[in-house]
Amino acid sequence: MIGLACVLPLLVGTVLLGGGTELSARTATRTGVVGALATLVLLVVAWSTQAVVDIPWLPSLGLRIHLGLDGISGPLAVLAAAVTAAACLTTWGERPRSGSQATFVGCLLITLAGAVATFAARDALLFVVAFELVLVPMWVLITRFGDERDPQARREAGARFVLYTGLGSTLMLLGVLLLVSSAGTADLQALGAARGEGLSAATQVTIAVLLTLGLAVKVPVWPLHSWLPLAHTTAPTAGSMLLAAVLLKMGTYGLVRLPLATVPDGFATIAPVLAVCGSIGIIWGGLVCLVETDLKRLIAWSSIAHMGFVALALATGSDTGVAAALYANIAHGVISALLFLVVGGLKHQWGDDDLRTPRAALREGAPVTGLLLLVGLAAGLGLPGLAGFWGEFTAVIAALSPAADRSGPLFVGCAVAAAVGAALAAGYSLRVARLVWLGEDHPGGDAAPAAELRRTDLLAGALLALAVLVLGVVPGLLLAVTDPALVGVVTR
Repeated sequence: MIGLACVLPLLVGTVLLGGGTELSARTATRTGVVGALATLVLLVVAWSTQAVVDIPWLPSLGLRIHLGLDGISGPLAVLAAAVTAAACLTTWGERPRSGSQATFVGCLLITLAGAVATFAARDALLFVVAFELVLVPMWVLITRFGDERDPQARREAGARFVLYTGLGSTLMLLGVLLLVSSAGTADLQALGAARGEGLSAATQVTIAVLLTLGLAVKVPVWPLHSWLPLAHTTAPTAGSMLLAAVLLKMGTYGLVRLPLATVPDGFATIAPVLAVCGSIGIIWGGLVCLVETDLKRLIAWSSIAHMGFVALALATGSDTGVAAALYANIAHGVISALLFLVVGGLKHQWGDDDLRTPRAALREGAPVTGLLLLVGLAAGLGLPGLAGFWGEFTAVIAALSPAADRSGPLFVGCAVAAAVGAALAAGYSLRVARLVWLGEDHPGGDAAPAAELRRTDLLAGALLALAVLVLGVVPGLLLAVTDPALVGVVTR
């Protein structure tokens, strides 16, 4: 089942790419939705039955195709499949794109295939290969299917995406090769169980630096973040949903599975730097969002701030911190997918997303769309009872009492900065609600009335909003799954 969950979206995506213009837009969209949902079912079955694939890959090098899901990777793989299905659903009924619709949906499914393989990989080098598989279709989504009004911005966003992620991939590969050659195995389970035993302190620190820097580009963590706002602004709605809810989650998952689990002493040495960078990212992203005039870019900057909470929580090194990071990771994936779905639909309807342009009140002409936007904004600011609260609140708590080998005063300062960032999140979220949901005053009455998004968009948004509510009201559902798996990652 786990092998089929990796192969199915890859095969369907490849068929769609080969189909080209011969397939109608509706057929391509239906195929994408069915393929993503089938992958979701396979993942749930494989995860619940603890299905494992372990076959030789490169016997001469001792490498294997080793796949399996646990309480850490399982929720992320399910999230990737669910968001991909929602992203495919948003393309239902759209006018034909400048490129083939089949190519567009095929790229979405190949991205899903790479993400599932990344989360399921139990071999360090297989993890790297699967991670890199995601970058190619994502680049195509940005450069070929991005904002049609600005080809130059598409090219610049694609080039910056390749340069930054290519640098991150190089550093990550060097770290993995050094880890595998030093430890004598590429098995992530064995590496996690050894926890750096037999590796010198200098080797552990070197591996941790390479892995953390490479994955920090993917997350992204300040100051390696500048590729993300442009990529989000240019990417199509479905591409932004996958970029925020899938690609960024792969980076944070890599931080948990590689440096934190395999070289904990080396990671502890550089953890204060990661905590400070995460805290600066929280403040930096919040301040930018207070003045940003491009709505989609604002949501992208808010993602940088939210990822700062994840980085800070991981840097604490405590079981509470790692649990908070994983919860915030899942919560942000659902919230960001919901926000990009609504904002992308509004941008398509308005023709732009400039907040300086007077708009009719969304609550009057499109109450359902407005409600979905409010749910996403409220969850993003950390309102209790919604998904965003538990991960970020617990991240601050964890920073106040980090692991014994962390600097207490420094992490307390980071906790204070994170709390200030949470206040900034409330400020920019309420600003967006005032401008978009309540609308501006229009003396001349020339503002076009708001309209609801398409039914398929509203359906996908309603399902994401329901997930936001469930994760906020019953956090124990996710914690009960992740907590047992964290024992092998955090406990020394």
